[in-house]
Amino acid sequence: MKIIIHGGFFSESSTNHETKVAKQQALLRIAKVSYQYLQSHSALETVVYAVSLLEDDALFNAGIGSQIQSDGKIRMSASLMDGSTMKMSGVINIEDVKNPVQVAQVLMNYDDRILGGSGATNFARQHGFEQFSTEIPQRRAEYEAKLEATGTGTVGCVALDADGKIAVATSTGGKGFEIPGRISDSATVAGNYANAICGVSLTGVGEDIVSGAVAAKIVTRVTDGFTLAQAFEKTFEELKPFDGFAGAIAIDASGNMFHQDSHPSMVFASYDGIKEEVFD
Repeated sequence: MKIIIHGGFFSESSTNHETKVAKQQALLRIAKVSYQYLQSHSALETVVYAVSLLEDDALFNAGIGSQIQSDGKIRMSASLMDGSTMKMSGVINIEDVKNPVQVAQVLMNYDDRILGGSGATNFARQHGFEQFSTEIPQRRAEYEAKLEATGTGTVGCVALDADGKIAVATSTGGKGFEIPGRISDSATVAGNYANAICGVSLTGVGEDIVSGAVAAKIVTRVTDGFTLAQAFEKTFEELKPFDGFAGAIAIDASGNMFHQDSHPSMVFASYDGIKEEVFD
């Protein structure tokens, strides 16, 4: 059993030591708690659990603490993919929900599994998700000052359970000040993808990640016989012509874990019950 999580790219982590340490400690804590959860739950249940914890932590740009768009509103996106069934579900630009990834989990049981905008928000209300503002004072201050302190923040988790099944979940609060209606990569196969062989979650600039089809490429290449390192190397090489800004975490069916970023500052943590890693 293995678990790896990321907390996105954080520009202030390189200049604010206290913030960086706080995020590292939070990621390691969530990785360990989620690993314990994985002992008695499936990979699919665990990635939802882990990403929910990340959404609940205002240190990260997802759920509570999400960025504010150019019209003053917060719209979030999240998705979930089960590697064993190849089913993906997600919400795009959902509003006033505490845990978008949990709405994506409910959608797994429906034929229409990816909803956007008011449709996603209405679905959440109809299924017991109460109205909840994820805005924090820091985000409002940034918005009013037209700052973009953490513009490429996203959270994600990949898990391998005791049955050898892989699942992945990704959630984002957006890049901040974007045009309303902008679609991120988090609820697409470019940013969140898994099959029985490999699972990958992305963070970075959504437009670059979609242009590079990053998650789907990595998973496909591992499925075709590449090692994780080889798949990452080739895929990230293909981002260079347009200076693609991306970071990814992955686990394969053999339990190998890997991570890479094109502009080093991605914060991540992994845990397998014995070995722990946390880096930025």
